[in-house]
Amino acid sequence: MKRNTNQHNDEFSGKSENLNSEEKVQEAFNNEDNLTEESLSETEVEEPMQEVEKLQQEYDELNDSYLRLNAEFDNFRKRTIKEKADIIKSGGERVLNNIITLVDDFERALTALHSSHDRDAMLEGMDLIYSKFLSFLKQNGVEEIEALGLPFDSDKFEAVTTIPAK
Repeated sequence: MKRNTNQHNDEFSGKSENLNSEEKVQEAFNNEDNLTEESLSETEVEEPMQEVEKLQQEYDELNDSYLRLNAEFDNFRKRTIKEKADIIKSGGERVLNNIITLVDDFERALTALHSSHDRDAMLEGMDLIYSKFLSFLKQNGVEEIEALGLPFDSDKFEAVTTIPAK
């Protein structure tokens, strides 16, 4: 019986050694898993942080680009408004300068009319002023509309007076 007990003890001690070695293997495996999980979790944390930083940088670049483009458009709009106002102002000045030239021509013609009795020279001067005036009107987009003898067309003509019907 002692043999059996010894044998049983030997078997038990062999099993406990096997259990101890299995536990060590299991612990080593668990430690390895823990290390792998820790390194994975560090990597998993680092990757999203890098991604967040990259996306933040991209956002900042796009936002800066947007702000610059918006400022550029605002400057363009202001410059266009100023240029348009300058064109209107200078266009009015140009028209008035041309009208003043025509008025000067009429004043010289009137002075010559009072001091000279040469009718042919007067007619020639008035014809020149008239042709200069028509040229000025054409340069500024005014066109003559043939209306004599034609029925009234409200799309082309504007009524100056009205005559009551009887």
